[in-house]
Parts: sequence; structure tokens; C-alpha cells
Amino acid sequence: MASIFSLFDLEQIIADRAAAADGSSYTASLLASGTPHCARKLGEEAVETIIAAIAGDRDALTSEAADLLYHLMVMLRSRGVRLEAVMAELGQRAHQSGLAEKAARTPSSL
Repeated sequence: MASIFSLFDLEQIIADRAAAADGSSYTASLLASGTPHCARKLGEEAVETIIAAIAGDRDALTSEAADLLYHLMVMLRSRGVRLEAVMAELGQRAHQSGLAEKAARTPSSL
């Protein structure tokens, strides 16, 4: 049985491509442009994902969701946040309802 591609695989690919110094890596160019640029790209992909969802186009939504996840992972790398930390946060939240978790947040963490 073939292994399933995971976000941890994507994190490793991004780390490998971030190290490319020969100008051949889009990932490296995104990261070299800085966090504000990465944030803008993430926002663009989020909007495109929303548009595809509203349009009801499953193929476009699938493609845009992949772009969104990629750009989110690049953003996390730009700030030194490991996927493991994000998954641990999600794991902690899984033990309570979303409404209870949201109510427990302070206004500054929203």
C-alpha cells in the first residue's frame, strides 16, 4: 500500500527547498521575500479558496486548498513555527468543544 502524503512531508519538502541557493526554488524565493510577502500570498490563496468553495467547484476547491496549505506551511516556516507545535495545539483543543475553547480565549488571542 502506498504511503499517504502528509503535512509533515510537506514541511520537510519546504525545508529542503528553502535551502536552495541557486534561484531554482519558488519556496526559497518566497521566504527570501520576507514574512509580509508570505502573509500576502497566504491571504491571496485564502481568498481564492473561499471563491472556489462558494462557486461549488470541487476541483478548483481541491487545488486552491492545496495552495492554501502550502502557503500556510511556508508562512509557519517564515516565523519558525513547526507543524508539530500546531498539531499539539490542535490536540489540546480536541478535548473540548469549539464553543468552549473559543469562549476561554482572551480578546488578545482571537
